[in-house]
Amino acid sequence: MLGLSMDIGIDLGTANTRVYVKGKGVIFSEPSVVAVDGETRKVLAVGGEARRMIGRTPGSISAIRPMRDGVIADYEITQAMLRHFINRACGRKVLIRPRVIICIPSRVTGVHRRAVLEAASQSGARQTYLVEEPMAAAIGAGLDIWEPSGHMVVDVGGGTTDIAVISLGGIVVADSCAIGGDKFDEAIIRYVRREHNLLIGERTAEDIKIRIGSAYPVSSTEPAETAEMRGRDFVTGLPKVMNLSSWEAYEALFEPVSEIINSVKGVLERTPPELAADIVDRGIVCTGGGALLNGFVKRLSEELGIPVHIAEDPMSCVIIGTSKLFGSPEFLKNSLVAGSIPV
Repeated sequence: MLGLSMDIGIDLGTANTRVYVKGKGVIFSEPSVVAVDGETRKVLAVGGEARRMIGRTPGSISAIRPMRDGVIADYEITQAMLRHFINRACGRKVLIRPRVIICIPSRVTGVHRRAVLEAASQSGARQTYLVEEPMAAAIGAGLDIWEPSGHMVVDVGGGTTDIAVISLGGIVVADSCAIGGDKFDEAIIRYVRREHNLLIGERTAEDIKIRIGSAYPVSSTEPAETAEMRGRDFVTGLPKVMNLSSWEAYEALFEPVSEIINSVKGVLERTPPELAADIVDRGIVCTGGGALLNGFVKRLSEELGIPVHIAEDPMSCVIIGTSKLFGSPEFLKNSLVAGSIPV
């Protein structure tokens, strides 16, 4: 039996893609990874199954992350991934193609906006709405974005960190830096290679980040935690097992965390005085998986001299905010991208 049209919200992240269906809620969250045949470019797996192949595929298969630094790095593979997720969300044939809201970083170029729009249209969307991630994150975090006062959101995603000051339903000042969870992993990989002559993979670096990673200096009075890492020795070329301390993890992450803090400072410097006063009173709200890095909120608060809070469910704020937008026709009307198929 054919169903009616559906409304689908997509948080198209560099690390993970979350999909919401109106009336059903968030139906799945999958890694933004696609496994393809190296010769035919045929898609072999998408999501979690493809992620498990990273670093373990034979020469004929490639595990690709089509989103890099918050933008489309491989258009064809992104289109295939979107088509897979939209078809999976629909679950059956529908009479009318779905409306789709896709969240994008706050300062993407017109070229990247068009790429997302075309990928969604080719993947089966009837209408495509593009919403900036910090706006969706603010709504998902429970902030009243329509009131005449300032709210500041720092959304630390997998590929980018989006920073925005929001008032009266619009973004007053915003910035987006290409630093996020992926750059944290890369920083750990570089540090281990430089200091220990050991080559580790992305999944090992991510595990270290989650277990002992810290944005705040580790106390010298407490014993340092350690995490085991397995990789290949650069000197011998053989597999090797070593331990990394929490102090070393802090050193590895110091630079990318500092870049995020500098970007937040830059936005505050451009914020109108009245809104800046509101932010001092209300504090900054952090969302995104990167905000869960141990000590991140504490260090950000100390360096800025402003209270910083983490949202209740930081990893889901963007998709939760997206789900609420379907109930705001006026907001969607302003977000409708030229080129969508008319109703």
